[in-house]
Amino acid sequence: IMKGYVAGALMLGAVMLVTPVAQAQTRTKVNVGTVQSFGAVGTYIALEKGYFRDAGLDVEISLMNSSANVLAILAKGDLQFVEGGTSAGFFNALEQKLPVIMVADRVSTPIHHQMLVGIQNQGKITKLTDLKGKVVGSNGPGSVTTYEVGKMLEGVGMTLNDIDIKILGFPQMGPALVSGALDAALVIPPFAAAYQDQKIAYSIASVDKLVEPRPLTIAVAFMNTEWAAKNKEAAQRFFVAYMRAARDYCVAYHGGPNRKEVIEIALRNGLDKSAESIERNPWTGRRMDGIINVAGLLDQQAYYQKVGLVKTAAPAEKIFDRQYVDYANKQLGPPPQVNPDSKLENCR
Repeated sequence: IMKGYVAGALMLGAVMLVTPVAQAQTRTKVNVGTVQSFGAVGTYIALEKGYFRDAGLDVEISLMNSSANVLAILAKGDLQFVEGGTSAGFFNALEQKLPVIMVADRVSTPIHHQMLVGIQNQGKITKLTDLKGKVVGSNGPGSVTTYEVGKMLEGVGMTLNDIDIKILGFPQMGPALVSGALDAALVIPPFAAAYQDQKIAYSIASVDKLVEPRPLTIAVAFMNTEWAAKNKEAAQRFFVAYMRAARDYCVAYHGGPNRKEVIEIALRNGLDKSAESIERNPWTGRRMDGIINVAGLLDQQAYYQKVGLVKTAAPAEKIFDRQYVDYANKQLGPPPQVNPDSKLENCR
């Protein structure tokens, strides 16, 4: 079985999807915005391995400091696609009728988000109910981490009103936990593992285990719908390349023969500091077929609406358009087999 798996995985990298149309036509310019983190490696795989080029596209990647204002940039048309986190901002953008929609999963359970508590509270704060009246860090009032904190608290009969939320960036959460400015914080990789390795914090709850419905999608590919309406074939070709790279990522995620290659692509593009760091920290999951769990998105929207961050609920068809990943999966054929010995969730 392993022999067949390795051969199949190697063939995946060798398959050429160039069509005569893609070769003959002028390349379509596509601008993609993303945050410089290991989660963006799939896009760089598609760029470096020529998948975008094979699809007749000239793709330029623009790095963003955060995904906070990217929907406005996407709606303006300066970018055609953006990789970013789900948030109340997206649902508000739909209410404002901005031309944006989700078109593919990029990060979904396991996401390795942890509720960390400052080490000085060891023995005093051991469970979520102990956070009542405590100062808890989140990276943004309308971010997906606010949803995650709220959902975990709901599971133990509490709400956000039972804690004192303080907004901080993830790099600042460690020092704040040490100083006591924060009692706890919802922290993402690689910071969650680093703060625990440094013995400045410990985990009392995992989003992967407690927040439903699962898989929980926290980052996606967004698309400008006005551009797509005028460039449908280019959008389809973009996703053939994009999902081809997602398959490469998933093979590597499960310890496949291309793992070293994927790590090297990440390092060449400044997505992490060392191969050791990439191997030490758990990789986030993603759907190999790119399909988003719509039930999870609707639950996020409903939560934001309940806490007053979103006014009007959008229907599912306005949130996620799966036609492009469906087209790509049909063109690409059956997904590659991943390492049969891998016990990791998702990315299959």
